[in-house]
Amino acid sequence: MGKYTKDDILKQAHDLAKMIAETEEVDFFKRAEAQINENQTVREMIASIKSLQKQAVNFQHYEKERALKLIEVKIENLEKELDEIPIVQEFKQSQVDVNDLLQLVSSAISNKVTDEILLSTGGDVLSGETGSKLKNSPSSC
Repeated sequence: MGKYTKDDILKQAHDLAKMIAETEEVDFFKRAEAQINENQTVREMIASIKSLQKQAVNFQHYEKERALKLIEVKIENLEKELDEIPIVQEFKQSQVDVNDLLQLVSSAISNKVTDEILLSTGGDVLSGETGSKLKNSPSSC
């Protein structure tokens, strides 16, 4: 029988989530997001893009190809313009940084679980084989 329950693990996960929420990466993300929400130009551009996207859906529905193409070009140009605004770039970078941090934590947990399984079964971490696999492999006869 295992030492820990799912509930024990979830409690630890919640503690870890709180720690992550207090990192520099998450702080930067929150500041960047606030700056974007406070920026009139950015807000207007996002509203325009959303409005154009709704029009695009209508044109697609009514199969108005030429009108749809024009709208798509407008959307693309607005998105390029938006991406050139420094606070938008900072916001996107902060999203990447937070995502990288979450990936790092996820990989670290996954790798450690695998290593613990291998070690606890008398396996080999370098070859990535559990003890039972090593014992039952033809070369160990």
